Amino acid sequence: MNATSRKAAPGNRFHFMDNLRTTMVFLVVLYHAGAVYESSGFFAPFWLVDDPSTSEVPGIVNLVIDIFVIPVLFFVSGYFAPYSVKKRQGVGFLVHRFRRIMVPWLLAVLMLIPLYKVIFLYSRHLPQEHWSTYFHFSNGIFSQSWLWFLPVLFYFDVLFWLLSKARIRVPEIRLGPAAAGAFLIGTLYSYWISIEGISGWTKTILIDFQNEKLLVYFLVFLLGALCFRLRIFDRPPAGGKLYIAICCTVWIPMNVYAIVLLNLLFQPGSFIVSPTVDLLLLWSAFQLSMLGMVYVLVGTFRRYVNRTGRIGSVLNANAYSVYIVHMVVIGGIALLLLGTGMPALVKYIVLTVTAYFACNLLVWLYRGLRARVGG
Repeated sequence: MNATSRKAAPGNRFHFMDNLRTTMVFLVVLYHAGAVYESSGFFAPFWLVDDPSTSEVPGIVNLVIDIFVIPVLFFVSGYFAPYSVKKRQGVGFLVHRFRRIMVPWLLAVLMLIPLYKVIFLYSRHLPQEHWSTYFHFSNGIFSQSWLWFLPVLFYFDVLFWLLSKARIRVPEIRLGPAAAGAFLIGTLYSYWISIEGISGWTKTILIDFQNEKLLVYFLVFLLGALCFRLRIFDRPPAGGKLYIAICCTVWIPMNVYAIVLLNLLFQPGSFIVSPTVDLLLLWSAFQLSMLGMVYVLVGTFRRYVNRTGRIGSVLNANAYSVYIVHMVVIGGIALLLLGTGMPALVKYIVLTVTAYFACNLLVWLYRGLRARVGG
């Protein structure tokens, strides 16, 4: 999630990658705003604001968004990783990524996570607690929350750097077989995690991750790196038959995934076919949906959104910082909306739009102030 695009080859600048990343950050804001108003009650015990005004729409939207948003961000990061490793010799790459990812993460977990808990307690009319319980390693409920993405991305970068320095001879592989391999490995991995009963989140001081998806995300990261290696985007898009076919059919595995997942969540112990078949259906459908949506989104932005303008450039430059600060901004605005009589859907829209605008305004003002002070 770099602030600006990197050049994959002399003269090539992929604006669509910037635009795609920025759009995914907006969808992250949409997802987290939706969690305030979704009606299932899944987020209520730990979400920063629990509004009694709810709707089924945010939950449905979030179910779809959750399939592809984070994988797309990892794909984009993976695409630029080989160039960054080559550009920064030795440990320079690790130093750069540590400064870029882990320093903001450290500041955020020390400053923004405590604000999260302040909003969490205030919105529920609960008394504030001892200061020592406000940090990610001691809150016991939400841990790193939305900031989990940053350490995971850093460790993916470290692992990729180690693999590149190991000089392992990797045979030439085309993107199609690589995607098929990622589908198979990812499905078996997630199925194994589920069948072994170790599903859920691992939360530590340094890293949080969802057990079922950690390897899946790294495989998508590697697919992005492979696209760079094969110079996929240096050539004009190939014929659109495959693109159109996936656009027209990706909804099928998405529906299968949603049906099986909702049955497992809301009817525990009840299976559509059997525990084994249901879990295989769940994770194979998830993999197909995820890979299909990554392909569709990358292809769509490459074909139709490979340009930028003044506003787009500002939004792209702000995207990384918007991701970091957006949650507490959502919390503050959601608190203001608690006492209003607006329907949940209206609140949902208002919260998403105003939070995204406010985050960009804050980041833009900060960047302007920093530039003036630095100048």
